[in-house]
This record gives sequence, C-alpha cells and structure tokens, in this order.
Amino acid sequence: MKTEQIRAFSDEELFKKLEEAHEELSNLRFRLATRQLVNHREIPRAKKEIARMETILRERELGMR
Repeated sequence: MKTEQIRAFSDEELFKKLEEAHEELSNLRFRLATRQLVNHREIPRAKKEIARMETILRERELGMR
C-alpha cells in the first residue's frame, strides 16, 4: 500500500488496518515456522507496511501534517 493511500484513511480506519497488518505478520511468521511460506519476502513487506502506518499515526499525533 502506498503512503498516499494510507494518508487518505481516517484515524479509526488506520488503526483497523494496522491491526490487520499485525495479524498478517503473525500469520506469515507462523507459516514460515511451519515451512508453508512460499515467498519469504512477504515478511519484510509486511513489516514495512506496519512501519509506514505507525509513522503516519505518529505524524498526526505530533501535528506534522
């Protein structure tokens, strides 16, 4: 998901998407541990998406944008 798309979400929607992203990361880690994960590059992608969302939430908290 692009940064512009994330910025378009309201705070409530962003918290929901962030929760979903954390669940996805958890599922990916479980699949990696059980050797069911085909593309291991999905884990860093999920981490970066979570970091983007948390950064935007922090910017909003500080009133930067």
